[in-house]
Amino acid sequence: MLLTEKIRKWARRIKRDGVTLWFAYRHPKTPFVAKVLSVFVVAYALSPVDLIPDFIPILGYVDDVLLLPALIWIAVRLIPTNVLEECRVKGDEWIAREGRKPRNNWGVLLVITLWITTGWAIWSYLIASRI
Repeated sequence: MLLTEKIRKWARRIKRDGVTLWFAYRHPKTPFVAKVLSVFVVAYALSPVDLIPDFIPILGYVDDVLLLPALIWIAVRLIPTNVLEECRVKGDEWIAREGRKPRNNWGVLLVITLWITTGWAIWSYLIASRI
């Protein structure tokens, strides 16, 4: 198997697992920690806004290539196997039916909140260091 085919297969799995987490955080048998992480990952993964904008060279893709897959991997590991399989089936059905991943506007709020908090922290640090 070619490297490009392996990368495509990995990307499809990541996309499917992102949708799987969308169903898993609503599942009653998903553990609390997995639900919290799933909500965070889903809000960010399905958000139309990135934490690090893609137009920033190299860093713009760090969240897409490293951070998001790592968080999805951790969240998937926290979900019981039977729940995960059930949610994967629902996710596959969703993708087949809709042809796209769901959108989540809570992610926009999450990213904007993180940017404002970071800006405030930097501003506070700069003001405090001048005194």
